[in-house]
Amino acid sequence: MLQVQHLCKSFGGVKAADDITLDFADGSLTAVIGPNGAGKSTFFNLITGALKPASGRILLDGVDMAGRSPPDIVRHGIGRAFQVASIFPSLTVHETMLAAVGADQRRAGVLHRRFPLAETRDRAEYAMEILGLAGKRDRIAATLSHGDQKLLDIALALVLDPQVLLLDEPTAGMGTEERWRMIDKVHELWEREKITVVFIEHDMDIVFKIAPSIVVLCYGRILATGTPDEIRRNPAVIDAYLGTEHHAEAI
Repeated sequence: MLQVQHLCKSFGGVKAADDITLDFADGSLTAVIGPNGAGKSTFFNLITGALKPASGRILLDGVDMAGRSPPDIVRHGIGRAFQVASIFPSLTVHETMLAAVGADQRRAGVLHRRFPLAETRDRAEYAMEILGLAGKRDRIAATLSHGDQKLLDIALALVLDPQVLLLDEPTAGMGTEERWRMIDKVHELWEREKITVVFIEHDMDIVFKIAPSIVVLCYGRILATGTPDEIRRNPAVIDAYLGTEHHAEAI
C-alpha cells in the first residue's frame, strides 16, 4: 500500500502541497484532478523523489520513501511516466526496452550482447506486448507517433516491475481517437497487472468513465475524494473545478 501522510511543500510563500494525507490501496486505480496550479505534478514529484518534502511521510508497504533519491524509489517499486515522454529518441523501441532493463539490472553492455540474457529479453518483450508496441519493435523511437511515444514511456516504467505506477497526464496532446486508445491501454494494463495506478488527467469524460476513485486537489490541499458520482455532485468541486456541466450530467 502507498500511504501519504501530512505531506507539505512550499515554494516561497506558495503551498504546493499542504498537509496531504491519502491512502492508495494495493491494486487500486485512482485519478488525481484539479485546476492548473492545484499541485498535482508537485504531488507526483514528491512521491518520486524529484522534490524533497518539507515534512510528511511517503510510505510504500511501511517503508518511508520521503527524501530518497529517484533511483532508490524506483528500485523500491514506484514507477512514473511523464507528461512529456522521456525516451531514447535514437534507439529502436526494442533497444530502448533492453536499455531500461539493463540499467535496472546494472548489467553494462546489455545492448552489445549478440543474444541478450533471457530475463532481460522476456521482460522487454512482455512490456512491449502489453502496451501494443511489439509490432513496432524495430522502429526508431523518435519516428513514433505522439501516442506511441507516450506508450513507450509507460512501457519503460512498467518494465521495471513497479508496485505503484504514476502516470502524469497520459493523454496530454492527443486527439480524441488517440486519447481513448491510450486510456484503454492504461485500463487494460491496470486490470492485467493488478498494480496500483495513479494518474493525473484533465479530461473529465475519461476520469469519470474509468476511475473508481478520484482525488481532487486545489491550491495544494485535498478538496475532495470519492467515487465519480460523489465527485460530480460535490458542491465544492463544482465551484472550484467542474462548473455546472458535469453536475448537470450527473442529475
